[in-house]
Amino acid sequence: MIEVRELTKSYGPTLAVDRVSFDAKAGEVVGFIGPNGAGKTTTMRILTCYLTADAGNATVAGYDVLENPIDVRKNVGYLPESAPLYADMGVVEYLKFMAEVRDIPKSQRKERINKVIDICGLEGVIQKDIGELSKGYRQRVGLAQSLIHDPPILILDEPTSGLDPTQTIEIRNLIIEMGKEKLVLFSTHILPEVAATCSRILMINQGKIVANGTLEDLIEQVRSEEKIHLTIRGTEEEITPQLRELDGVTGVSHVKTDNGVVSYEITTSQEGYDASSKLFHAAQQNRWDLVELHHETIDLENIFLHFTTGISSDTPSNSIIIEEKDASEEE
Repeated sequence: MIEVRELTKSYGPTLAVDRVSFDAKAGEVVGFIGPNGAGKTTTMRILTCYLTADAGNATVAGYDVLENPIDVRKNVGYLPESAPLYADMGVVEYLKFMAEVRDIPKSQRKERINKVIDICGLEGVIQKDIGELSKGYRQRVGLAQSLIHDPPILILDEPTSGLDPTQTIEIRNLIIEMGKEKLVLFSTHILPEVAATCSRILMINQGKIVANGTLEDLIEQVRSEEKIHLTIRGTEEEITPQLRELDGVTGVSHVKTDNGVVSYEITTSQEGYDASSKLFHAAQQNRWDLVELHHETIDLENIFLHFTTGISSDTPSNSIIIEEKDASEEE
């Protein structure tokens, strides 16, 4: 439903989107992630006909974004990072206005408005003006306008921005549900949200697509060797040489020694090599006091850092938030 080929866009000397190519089809929830200024918002604006590319081409729902922008817009529900809301309009008044703009037949408008009010949880604020709403509810109104014409494709830029945890979970579940029939392409700066929601991940860095696949696919691409964290009570001088002599161990990195407890990072690149058992038996044979032995897990944060910086991190994945303001002036 979306086909992008060699898409390129510059702002003066800044190359924001650099020959980007990808496909996406109905029934997918595609997470579009990358560092600040990576090119996500620019790409989304091109796909929704708010910007024109300098080179390359893209089709959305079978329509060329340059030659058939009206047809593209009829088939896309777009929620920009800053939703286009009118603060002096009431919630229902605004949705009626958007239904008219979207050319929804008069006989269907009331039904569609009631449906998006229900889907987006707006029942409690329908008597209010948009200017009176919290940021979270304004975001819900923005999402409602993107859904009102029941488009087959949704392009959402930071759809959970400003929502509290409960609202975030509700919108996340809504995205998953809509992704069963529609194509949903959305950007976010919260990595656990991508892992919980997306069937596929597109990662962009410095205007280029650097990763494209399921979370499992990307984990396999990153996993070049096994890493094990080992903590033993004893002396480094005694333990380290024996660890280095173990068959299959390709690296022994001393992390720290604290009150007689020595911590290591052990690496092995042998496929199928049971390093944990070897290390456990070595500890038994040498009568070492084994404090900890665990494999390093690869999560989306590790993947993100690998593809965008070439490094990995031991920080828990639920702690990373990437500031996301990649508007045109930053790209």
